[in-house]
Amino acid sequence: MNTLRIGLVSVSDRASQGLYQDQGIPALSDWLSQAMATPFELESRVIPDEQSLIEQTLCELVDEYHCHLVLTTGGTGPALRDVTPEATVAVGDRVMPGFGEQMRQISLNFVPTAILSRQTAVIRKQSLILNLPGQPKSIKETLEGLKDESGHVRVPGIFASVPYCLQLLEGPYVETHPAVVASFRPKSAKREINN
Repeated sequence: MNTLRIGLVSVSDRASQGLYQDQGIPALSDWLSQAMATPFELESRVIPDEQSLIEQTLCELVDEYHCHLVLTTGGTGPALRDVTPEATVAVGDRVMPGFGEQMRQISLNFVPTAILSRQTAVIRKQSLILNLPGQPKSIKETLEGLKDESGHVRVPGIFASVPYCLQLLEGPYVETHPAVVASFRPKSAKREINN
């Protein structure tokens, strides 16, 4: 079976220099371990806010490590050093704007400055690359979505669409734990998994 490979990239000048402990990759790793029902392998990088290096890292994870999914964290605001979206678009074959739109929609429930975020998503070859926020709390919210007191989803998280997107890209069939995030796919695209 084709093992799901996920690349994690934390974009931060200070974390890459060891000035503070990176929080993005641990937050992503923890969330994935809770959310994923499908086994996966991780390939992680902590790099500075340098567009050429971000582009090179994304290409390496897709082209050489054959990651089906690459999640970046950090570098998506309006500050002059925030160039993750530019690097992501530069290496993409197709832009997937719905992911960024939904992330901002979720974050606007918490802070008005969510409109300053420039997260985006692209497809490179047969891989999906997603820019996520930098803060662990925001990462969890945008991936999972917003739930009411009884646990019903009020605003869907972006990860609900990721398994079907990977399936359409002819990647592995991915399943999630519905209690964390329920993946959505049309009935015609669902498979019975025999363990």
